Amino acid sequence: MHDILLIALYALAGAAGAAVVGAGALLALRRRSLTVSLAVVVCVAVTAMLAGTLTVAWAMFLSPHDLTVVTTVVAMAAVVSLAVALPLGHWVVARSRALTAAARAFGEDGGFTAPHAPATAELTALTAELEATSRKLAASRARERALEDSRRELVSWISHDLRTPLAGLRAMSEALEDGMAADPARYLRRIRTEVERMNAMVGDLFELSRIHAGALALTTSRMSVYDLVGDALAGADPLAREHGVRLVGDGVESVPVEVDGKEMSRVLGNLLVNAIRLTPADGTVAVAARRTDDGHLVVLSVTDGCGGIPEEDLHRVFDTGWRGASARTPPSGAGLGLAIVRGIVEAHRGRADVRNVSGGCCFEVTLPTAAT
Repeated sequence: MHDILLIALYALAGAAGAAVVGAGALLALRRRSLTVSLAVVVCVAVTAMLAGTLTVAWAMFLSPHDLTVVTTVVAMAAVVSLAVALPLGHWVVARSRALTAAARAFGEDGGFTAPHAPATAELTALTAELEATSRKLAASRARERALEDSRRELVSWISHDLRTPLAGLRAMSEALEDGMAADPARYLRRIRTEVERMNAMVGDLFELSRIHAGALALTTSRMSVYDLVGDALAGADPLAREHGVRLVGDGVESVPVEVDGKEMSRVLGNLLVNAIRLTPADGTVAVAARRTDDGHLVVLSVTDGCGGIPEEDLHRVFDTGWRGASARTPPSGAGLGLAIVRGIVEAHRGRADVRNVSGGCCFEVTLPTAAT
């Protein structure tokens, strides 16, 4: 037992010396290719075995013939190990370079095409992460392009909508100033109407900026959907009478919700105003509210008779600045109402949707019900 322990100590001493030299070599070559590192690791393993063997042989006073045999065996093991390690390192490096080239293209043009050749588990996992990142970046760029397009449209349409009333205001004010107005009272009423419309547009812009900045502070309280819808219908009734549109609110359940009453009234008001303006005379705008089957959500819907929205435009309805082809002239507004609807609803942890129905479209607002 004592001899075995002594041999182990001699072998450990010889192998440790080789390991120290190998560690220094790896440190010095740490910036070189993986093939070089694998070759160094193989050489360290073989050299450690040879050093330990020779140290033990020297301590045991082996004959020159036996020492030659041991050295030859270790040398052949080193040759075979290097013959395996070098192709392995070259294979791993080639796969790594292919992945690097694919990642470089990913950085230049935003696309990433994964190499089809097999690779190690680590490189495969890295490839999967790069593919996922590429998909997320593509989606982010698409959203950024859509937002930029909507901003451009918004600026263009607001400029158009402001230019016309400002020109009218200037003409009316000059007529009043020069005493050329035949009916000054009518001119003043018209000026007041235009100022109120532009003030409403500025208010919409301010509200939308608060939503996009995340600065929309909600003061929630428990209330019934029935009361919310009733107040909204009462507020929209004069406009409906003016346009000859019937308002129907019979299918409204009394479901409790935890919402900001002022902001949700604005949501319903915007939906009702749009529905009334786009529904022809003698048409009907129907409001309904129902609890979902699981009881955790309530769906408020406003159905109009606008004739429907083209399928290719349905996904853009709630975009900032979007307006349908029939809504390009005042008093349609700047295309902010539905964007504000979506922002307020999402701030309440809900969602806003639209779909076509027979003769028109149905806007739906889904909100969580209040906890019992």
